[in-house]
Amino acid sequence: MNRIAFFTAIALFMAGCTGMSDTQQRVLTGSAGGATAGAVLGAIGGDAALGAVAGASAGMLGGMLYDYHKQSEERAYAKGRADAARSASPRT
Repeated sequence: MNRIAFFTAIALFMAGCTGMSDTQQRVLTGSAGGATAGAVLGAIGGDAALGAVAGASAGMLGGMLYDYHKQSEERAYAKGRADAARSASPRT
């Protein structure tokens, strides 16, 4: 029974992520990963809840920074394609 409940919860969680922007997905992924790692480290240190909160905060910041980097890459790529298209068009 526990496996069915677990996989149902995972399926509902994943279905809830549809329609999210790239930024939202990256921040959520960073927060979830950070909370997991923080809870594990916090449990070793004696306070899993505090570790999860600290890990989620750090993961959210990491997700936001990663998103900022990816958006910068996408803008540079789009600018390069536009510049190439302009230089390839015949001039009159």
